[in-house]
Amino acid sequence: MNEPGDDLVIAPGPGLRRGLVIPASELVERFSRSSGPGGQGVNTTDSRVELLYEPAASAALTDAQRERLAETLADRLVAGRISVVASEQRSQLRNRSIARDRLAEILRTALAPAPAARRATKPTKGSQRRRLESKKRRSDIKSGRGRVTGE
Repeated sequence: MNEPGDDLVIAPGPGLRRGLVIPASELVERFSRSSGPGGQGVNTTDSRVELLYEPAASAALTDAQRERLAETLADRLVAGRISVVASEQRSQLRNRSIARDRLAEILRTALAPAPAARRATKPTKGSQRRRLESKKRRSDIKSGRGRVTGE
């Protein structure tokens, strides 16, 4: 779990052999009043957290990683920034933690390589023969269901 105020640590995984550490100085947190649970306290505390990260200006990423993020997160980037919002919890600290975990997950999936393309294969001769035999059997069964004529 990523603690608020610390560097954002992303564990090693697909696309991130050594993991990734984003300095806390590159993350911008903004707080506002949440519309979620909290009773009367919701009107007085700024528990909603918006976490902003600009991958293009990050020193933690390589050029290839920056390009990959720009490609995969094109629909999520607003003015070159990724925005993650958390307001489910009553506590600002927990919402900060949730927002950091979400950002880590977004970056982990965006940096993961695309799955290998499926190569089309031909059915084997045996499977083709079995398929045609079963169709023939089914055809014989159905043709035997016709109207019976008296001979």
